[in-house]
Parts: sequence; C-alpha cells; structure tokens
Amino acid sequence: MSRRAGASRDARAVRVVRSSVVRAPREQVWARVVTPDGVADEFGPLLTMRFPPALAGASIADVPTGRPVGRAWILLGGVVPLEFDDLTLLEVSAPRFFRERSRLGSCRVWEHHRDLEARPDGTTRVTDTLRAVPRAPLPGPVVRAVVGALFTHRHRRLARWAGGVGGGGIGGGAGGSG
Repeated sequence: MSRRAGASRDARAVRVVRSSVVRAPREQVWARVVTPDGVADEFGPLLTMRFPPALAGASIADVPTGRPVGRAWILLGGVVPLEFDDLTLLEVSAPRFFRERSRLGSCRVWEHHRDLEARPDGTTRVTDTLRAVPRAPLPGPVVRAVVGALFTHRHRRLARWAGGVGGGGIGGGAGGSG
C-alpha cells in the first residue's frame, strides 16, 4: 500500500471529544469506569456492552496491554447485536487514564482515550477523546454524530451515577468535532 493511499484513508478519520465533571473523587470514578458493570451502566438503559470472557470478574485495569483481549459486543436491549469491538488496550495508568485502539464492525480503527483529572474540590473531570476511521460506505459525519451522541449519553449516565454534574457540566469546555 502506498503512503498516499494510507493518508487518504486516514483523511476520513473523525474525532470526537466529550468532557464533563462528575461529583465523585477520581479513585471512585476510576473503580466504576473500568468495570464491565460500570461501562454497561453508561450504555444503558437501551444499550449494553458485553465484554469478552477474558474480562469476567476483572476490570480493564487488570488486562495486559498491547494484546487483543477479545470481542466485546454492543447489544440493543441486551440481546440484539448492533456493533462489536475487538478490544485492545494500549496503555492503562490507574487511576488516571486508559487508551484503547481497536477495530469495530463500523470502523477499521477505533481509538478511545479516557482521562480522569482529580480536581481540588474532590470532583473529577472525565474526558473521552475518540478517533474513528469508518469503514466504507459509512460517511464520516454519520459516524461523528453517532459517536458524539453515544458519548454525551455515557457522560450523562456517569454523572447521574455520581449524583449529578458539577463544574462545567456535560461538555464543560471540550466539544466534539473532527
């Protein structure tokens, strides 16, 4: 493959950033967001994510980095498969961040960086930075809209779990764009 061909495919990449402040200390937020139950709750109530067997009884913080973990499924109503994620964690630094680079059914590249910033008032800023290279024929604007809506929803669910949103609120300072 030529360098030019690779560059043109990456030109289709979309980037979305969502950031919010949740009313819980970073260690408590971390303990929630790295578990299958915590992630499933963020997706709920219509969607859920079923993690691969390698994560049974574990959190993503326990998984070796740089190797595929297995296939996670995003399910409608807990039953109907909508999407898959061939999950690979690149880097985990508890309780600060994790970085994933995987393949999805809809995207040949999926990069997710979740950063947790402890704030002086005891709250936590959660920032998700996502980069997706859609598979043809999915248009980038459609992928951007779906990913943006999903992560806005996930932030609302996380804030609800933590007892509400403080500081800048959903999106507090970081929007989504590509």
